[in-house]
Amino acid sequence: MRRVLLSIALLVFLTSTGFSEVNQQMIDRVAAGEVTEAKASWWGFDERDSTEALQAAINSGAPKLIVENMGTPWIVRPIALASNQEIVFEEGCELLAKRGEFKGTTDTLLSARNVKNLVLRGNGTVLRMWREDYADPALYEKAEWRHCLSICGCTNVSVSGLVLQDSGGDGIYIGVGSGGSTNHDIAIRDVVCERNYRQGISVISANGLLIEDTVMRDTAGTPPEAGIDFEPNAPTEQLANIVMRNCLTENNAGSGYKFALPYLNAQSEPISVRIEDSRSVNDQDCAVQVATSGTTASACRGLIEFENCEFEGALQGGVWVAKPAEQGLLRLIDCSVSDCALEEPGRSPVTISSRSGYFEPVGGLELRGLVVRDPLERTPVGESGGMPVSNVSGTVIVVNADGQRSEIALTQEQLARWMPAASLKQLPLIDVEGMAFAPADAQAPATEPVSWPIIRGRGTYKLWAAQGDTVNLLVRQMQVGNYGGRPMPAIVTGPGGEEVYRGEVDFQAEAEMSFVAPEEGTYTLEGNAGGNRFGVVACSHPIGIIGEHGTIHLIRSACALQVYVPAGVTEFAVRVSGEGRGEGIRATLLDPAGEVFGERDNQVGTHQFEVTLDQPSEGQVWTLRLDAPSAVAWEDHYVDIRGVPPILTPVGVAPLKPVNQ
Repeated sequence: MRRVLLSIALLVFLTSTGFSEVNQQMIDRVAAGEVTEAKASWWGFDERDSTEALQAAINSGAPKLIVENMGTPWIVRPIALASNQEIVFEEGCELLAKRGEFKGTTDTLLSARNVKNLVLRGNGTVLRMWREDYADPALYEKAEWRHCLSICGCTNVSVSGLVLQDSGGDGIYIGVGSGGSTNHDIAIRDVVCERNYRQGISVISANGLLIEDTVMRDTAGTPPEAGIDFEPNAPTEQLANIVMRNCLTENNAGSGYKFALPYLNAQSEPISVRIEDSRSVNDQDCAVQVATSGTTASACRGLIEFENCEFEGALQGGVWVAKPAEQGLLRLIDCSVSDCALEEPGRSPVTISSRSGYFEPVGGLELRGLVVRDPLERTPVGESGGMPVSNVSGTVIVVNADGQRSEIALTQEQLARWMPAASLKQLPLIDVEGMAFAPADAQAPATEPVSWPIIRGRGTYKLWAAQGDTVNLLVRQMQVGNYGGRPMPAIVTGPGGEEVYRGEVDFQAEAEMSFVAPEEGTYTLEGNAGGNRFGVVACSHPIGIIGEHGTIHLIRSACALQVYVPAGVTEFAVRVSGEGRGEGIRATLLDPAGEVFGERDNQVGTHQFEVTLDQPSEGQVWTLRLDAPSAVAWEDHYVDIRGVPPILTPVGVAPLKPVNQ
């Protein structure tokens, strides 16, 4: 009897102090298949760290696992989920990231990778992390991937009744699994994602995704800071058969519903996303933002459709779309835009943009009975960037400050009155695939020290070397805003396309690179800093940035760049643009004698310097100077060269020309 009393006293003590003993008898019965509904506490509970206990319970293979309310949170390090299991969190249960842990940049509270048949079910269960800690550089390496819940390459997953808070990344991340596998048949219901660092929800790849009765609010920390962001990272990824119903984005530092689609292309699986009966309220960027790559040949196909949705109080605008007119469609049916961009009277509530260096007609927008409630006197649908707009149809019902309603059909004549197209002369983009370059005989028109341009994201350089030359490069990777970073591969290929050098540039660091040229000719250096920036800052040989797909994306580049005009050319154009939404550039084009041909300051949209020569070129160098604008923000800007090979060589470096010229 005394032993029994001591055992009872010990059990009471352990329970009262936040500990629970292992119940080996019940664990054995689960292993034998005698029990199909298990309790997580059978594997133990420690209020200081229950990682091993909860992970063991998940790994047990119990078809149904109950995570009990222990009166204090389950404090854990990263937990991996398993296939063929239903996890039910009792009411009042909380799962809390262990403070001081999650040091890995991709450490996630709960992660499901390539699992099948998984159910996570709560009743207001909170999954909470420590966002403020992860944002402190004195405590943690900068990153944006410490998610509350990660679902990658999974099939048949259901998540419901959870509150996902204070992550160092996303509330929910839906990404690719092993081998780039996409997700299939994912359902998210009755979920709240709040105060997360990067996104409420990120959707990278999914075929069959349902999100219902879900709130995404108060995202802030690192861009894009959206309620939900659809953003594939490769053309093989998918956004197919996706439905959202009765959802809310609210007070996010970025957009509410964001579609960032530059990495999908015309060969990708067509997009099919439908959003019904949902709202955006007081998001600080746009309520809806859609952007693809800028050409019909490269942009993704498919349909994004909103029906019976309300977009209220977004600071930068209701709907913003940047995509080619003839590829893909954004459709709004019986939706409303109310009181958006009130502090930006020059911006329309619905904006069709040619930002990011788009240089062909933009549009592909159908508005069926869109109601625009706007106390300001301005066009309800406008454009930015200066490119022609086409393939826009439907009707808009404008409700002004006095409550008067006007229904307006979006005819081509009406669109022309609202958005007079910029008359850019369409000169051809020169295809540089397979083109070789060598130093030109012409000399640079200036002799000042080299100011090197900085590339945002992905970029390509061409350099020339003789056989046996030792080529030395210094490459720097730099941060943009609060974007996290990682080492960036830097790959050099030779004239025949073979790899001759592979290096790596650490985040916010410089790297010296050196190789011996196996033959004379043109070498290609490629890098991709993601959302950040990089650039060559020293080179022993002639080198220039190439616009392989038309546009060269720069950031905060005060520099002088040479444009080589080959023999026989009679006309060419240099196009420059800012970001299109408040970020501009100052650009000056100088002729071979150093005289100013044209100058633009505070250029936010697209401007084209059109050059017609009196006599065909004999081979000459023009100079494009880029500087900070005098009155608008200075960050992203773009250069596009038409009619001549799109290569820009810094002044002070021997300009490059096609070798057949």
